[in-house]
Amino acid sequence: MVSSSSYNNLVVAAAALFLAAVLGGSNAQLSATFYDTSCPNISSIVQGIIDQAQNSDVRINAKLIRLHFHDCFVDGCDGSILLDNADGIVSEKDANPNINSADGYSVVDDIKTALENVCPGVVSCADILTIASQISVSLAGGPTWRVLYGRRDSRTANQAGANSDIPTPFDTLDENRQKFTSKGLDSTDLVALSGAHTFGRAQCRTFSNRLYNFNNSNSPDQSIDATYLQTLQGTCPQGGDGTVVANLDPSTPNAFDNDYFTNLQNNRGLLQTDQELFSTTGADTVAVVNRFAGSQTEFFDAFAQSMINMGNISPLTGSDGEIRVNCRRVNA
Repeated sequence: MVSSSSYNNLVVAAAALFLAAVLGGSNAQLSATFYDTSCPNISSIVQGIIDQAQNSDVRINAKLIRLHFHDCFVDGCDGSILLDNADGIVSEKDANPNINSADGYSVVDDIKTALENVCPGVVSCADILTIASQISVSLAGGPTWRVLYGRRDSRTANQAGANSDIPTPFDTLDENRQKFTSKGLDSTDLVALSGAHTFGRAQCRTFSNRLYNFNNSNSPDQSIDATYLQTLQGTCPQGGDGTVVANLDPSTPNAFDNDYFTNLQNNRGLLQTDQELFSTTGADTVAVVNRFAGSQTEFFDAFAQSMINMGNISPLTGSDGEIRVNCRRVNA
């Protein structure tokens, strides 16, 4: 018979093994100083490319952070989302959450080319997505944080995993929460990272179900503010072009701030997954939304930590994976 103390020790050990499996057993190899000697100008090089890209695409900051998010949620932060259909790869770019939606790949290519010119064979595509996200947030007025480096690139992609693991705009709060929990992220991470919807756009096809026939009710989603509903119906008429875009944050669409959360309090969340963070009765996310709406500093601090947490999901380090020469192809 197992004693209670032995049982408790087994439970603690099992929990530790689960977290190690989710977050990756070699996280200790990630370091803010990883490129200090081998590529000391990585941050300035990446910022220069993104600065230039902003001149022609006001949405590039949101696009780059979305690539990092969608990368990390599929087998960890390994750059797999960047692989094209080639060399036996079935690309994650063609998965439902990404096809005709995820973008910014050409800017990643430009960053990779610039880094290869200065530090050939050194900086991984996975780390490029990580630092590009931090710089994109900062350039839009958001927080900054010390990025941990040392990820390596996968030699495989997982399109099926992209279809199953990436949160979708149609998920319920419980479904969304489960996807975060499976990656070792909690409710605060869920709300904080959803706050990235403080900038960027979404296509009508991702939320038009809320405007006319929500959950087959033949009525709009009752949680949408009436005036906001009219605005959205004007942007996305029933049977209209599903690729037309609307601002995720109608008040400050290109700035990284905490207006996203006050929008939720006013029933002006664009996506179902956004509004349910606040409108789900009894959910622990409601208090977090209220906290972030009341303090931009608290949101910024939590967002920075949650980005670090997400960036720690199952990285390839050491001799695992590779440093791709071209982010779109595995090395020959």
